[in-house]
Amino acid sequence: MSGYDLLARSLVACGREGLTGELRVAGAPGGVFHLRDGLVVAAESPGAPGPEALLLRSGRIDGEQWAALVREAGGARWPVAGLIVHGYAGAAQLRVVCVMALQDAAFAIAAGRVEGCERTVGEVGPPAPVAVGEPPGRLLQDASRKLAAVAAMPRPVHPDGERPVPAAGWADGPLTELRGELLAHADGRRTARDLAFRTGRGVYTVTVEVARMFAEGLLETPGPPAPIVVRTPPGGVRQRTPPPAPAPPPVPAAPRAVELPRRSPGASGITESLTPSLAPEKHGASWKGFFRLRNGTSK
Repeated sequence: MSGYDLLARSLVACGREGLTGELRVAGAPGGVFHLRDGLVVAAESPGAPGPEALLLRSGRIDGEQWAALVREAGGARWPVAGLIVHGYAGAAQLRVVCVMALQDAAFAIAAGRVEGCERTVGEVGPPAPVAVGEPPGRLLQDASRKLAAVAAMPRPVHPDGERPVPAAGWADGPLTELRGELLAHADGRRTARDLAFRTGRGVYTVTVEVARMFAEGLLETPGPPAPIVVRTPPGGVRQRTPPPAPAPPPVPAAPRAVELPRRSPGASGITESLTPSLAPEKHGASWKGFFRLRNGTSK
């Protein structure tokens, strides 16, 4: 069974049984689905930005204001009451952000490697739940549709795969805000998932845009690193070049196992039989003779 099939079977079973609790998905990136009465009300994953990152990116609130709201709410991860009271966002806008974060986390989990699923029962209070939960089957269908859309692109990429850099030959021209940010942060070390966190955008949105930019020649994967040139400092101390080490004796080619007979006792005194895979090829000169020749002694 594939990882996606395991995830689908486990999550749909939680919905069918009306679970209130969590389904924890082990893997890379993995994550957790929060369910209430069989409906998914929140999802979190290290592979997708959460609702707070999406809200901060919108420009409605900055980092200092967010930190003040969290302190005011006693450390709550999603200070929804303060956001509304202080006029940073309306209730409808916050619902949209929570739904976007839920669906993006589901996409990141489904696109990754699923190694196992474990459920826990009981209300745990997710930080940013949606008012009306998503049926697990419909949520997975949406994730599957997005995966198929990325795979069908002329230059598909994986959210945690390629690490692009700006293409050397792309011509300057008008760019959307997102493309400008991706070109600014694509340094050969960040994947599409990393760029999503860097820009505060959904990982699916960034993955699709990175794939389009690859196809249009705006991004490329970096080539092999340039060789490191070692230069001696001028006027430095001359170092003595050690003589080259003597060449080691040639290693005999491994014989074919079907043609190598068992070794019989000989002058060396070795009486045990060796398996064909471990037995070295026998030559006319012994090792003692070899070392005598190297030392210039013949007997």
